[in-house]
Amino acid sequence: MRFRPCIDIHNGAVKQIVGGSLCDEGSKADDNFVSCQDGGYYGELYKSRELYGGHIIILNPAGSEYYEKDVAQAYSALAAFEGGLQIGGGINNENAAGFLDKGASHVIVTSFVFRGGEIDLHNLELMKKAVGREHLVLDLSCRKRGDSYYIVTDRWQKFTDTKLCPETIERLRDSCAEFLIHAVDVEGKARGIEEDVARMLGDIGDMPATYAGGIASFDDLEKLKTLGKGRVDFTIGSALDIFGGHMKFEDVCAFGQ
Repeated sequence: MRFRPCIDIHNGAVKQIVGGSLCDEGSKADDNFVSCQDGGYYGELYKSRELYGGHIIILNPAGSEYYEKDVAQAYSALAAFEGGLQIGGGINNENAAGFLDKGASHVIVTSFVFRGGEIDLHNLELMKKAVGREHLVLDLSCRKRGDSYYIVTDRWQKFTDTKLCPETIERLRDSCAEFLIHAVDVEGKARGIEEDVARMLGDIGDMPATYAGGIASFDDLEKLKTLGKGRVDFTIGSALDIFGGHMKFEDVCAFGQ
């Protein structure tokens, strides 16, 4: 169970937001924290602690007035920690290799693979050809609808018809190197984890998976460790002191070693 740090970028700045508040129209989101530091600062920080496998997420879509500024922030982080960070947000088969060339270890994909509400196997094959399975992370971020969790796309704004369930995980596990799962309903709220999601991830065996969403205390980490059977890595955003929260970064690093 390792700590996988994050660098979320929105409107040209490193931020922590309430995940469910993100809206492309007007480039809006409810901010928990806006950093005065750039992506390179966080890349250097994570490199100094040897925190490999963290992720950068670009939260504005391509074509947004802020997208190029987001990318510049991402490039600065990748340059500071070459080979140590993954990147997601608007990744497709045409731009993915370029991010690897800039120093990303993996690319993270959701919307390009989950299109029309279903898994687009053609696009999944395009991604595997573009970067190789070993450099591909599938983001299975989800929100609850009724009694089930469904994968969401387009910066967590659109529900697909694909359930996050053992059958979906089993179907996809041979097509990527890792899974990343944001529990969007609690993302950025620091009110505790989605226990059913954590339990599900604990049952996927030796496939690397990272959980993000709602972690607010070391009790939450212990709960995730139990439900995830010690197999599930974790991300903490808004609750970390480096992002304005109360959990000490150094203590979290020590927990996740």
